Amino acid sequence: MSDNDLENCVRKYRSTVFGTALCFVKNPSDADDIAQEVFMKLYKYDGKFDSDEHIRAWLIRCTVNLSKSLLRSYWYKFSAPLEEAGDKVYCDSVKNADILKLLNKLRPKIRTVLYLHYYEGYPAAEIAKLLGTTESAVMARLSRGRKQLRKILLEERNESDNGLQEYI
Repeated sequence: MSDNDLENCVRKYRSTVFGTALCFVKNPSDADDIAQEVFMKLYKYDGKFDSDEHIRAWLIRCTVNLSKSLLRSYWYKFSAPLEEAGDKVYCDSVKNADILKLLNKLRPKIRTVLYLHYYEGYPAAEIAKLLGTTESAVMARLSRGRKQLRKILLEERNESDNGLQEYI
């Protein structure tokens, strides 16, 4: 891959890779490190890609794998962060920031599926391929995630169910 091709890919897919990593590790610094490593792997990759969608899928799969590896690592399990950066999320709007903070309260499997579906626009079948699971598992995680978000919102806002649909 040439330097120009890599630059174009970084510009195009930086937010997707970062957002996916952030769903797993909940720490912007770790997500940045994972994103950098993903793009280094892309630069060194010798294979061919059929389309932009193929590149995007490869990047997401690589991001998921590296995120899981970090979470399993001895260093990550037994180290304490210098600062609690998990609640600091880079967002374009306050509403997105609120929703992403709520997503961080969910388990990684559910959080990742919700992010890929609602923020990246992937259908359940594509998410299943990317994550190496079944479409029914993805649909179950989406349903479970919506219910958990609804419960969290109701608890935080002490509101009735009226008007909640604008958030979910």
